[in-house]
Amino acid sequence: MSNGFRAIYLSHPEVEIDPAREVTDWSLSAVGLARAEALVARLRGLSGAQVVSSDERKALETAAPLALRSGNPVITRPNMHENNRSATGYLPREEFEQVADQFFARPGEPVRGWETAEAAQQRILREVNEVVRTVPEGPLVFVGHGAVGTLLWCALAGKPISRSHDQKGGGNWYRFDPENRAVKAGWAPMEQLERL
Repeated sequence: MSNGFRAIYLSHPEVEIDPAREVTDWSLSAVGLARAEALVARLRGLSGAQVVSSDERKALETAAPLALRSGNPVITRPNMHENNRSATGYLPREEFEQVADQFFARPGEPVRGWETAEAAQQRILREVNEVVRTVPEGPLVFVGHGAVGTLLWCALAGKPISRSHDQKGGGNWYRFDPENRAVKAGWAPMEQLERL
């Protein structure tokens, strides 16, 4: 744990894209699983940490081995899910990126029926605050998703919602102080996370 910044937000790594399945039920790909396993093997200070996860499959697959090593069960928080995109479901990559750009650029609007960025930000903040209230001490690892993780980062850093703060691909992290609403830095690849 680093200077009172007792919490980590970690986004799940690469997934197996399957347009025939609900996005919430996608699994980690072989690459994503390998990255998650390497993190678990490398990460120091995990013993006794509390791992908190979205209930989406890809997040739980990332969280479960971390929790096993921590010695504590995963705390599953269904409302830590990614921004709700059920109005469109799966979108091809190029179209998805265009809609995601609009999602961040027009945070108060339900772009293509998606949950608004403002609503998603308030939701992830409520979830983090509730966990911090119920787990007042010790290291916390929140395992979730890129968009809501970025929205959380913006709120903690006191920055307006902007995709300029988004992660570059999956499997990234940042350290934050949940009590004082402060972030240490922006997103970094999970390969750079060595210690809680």
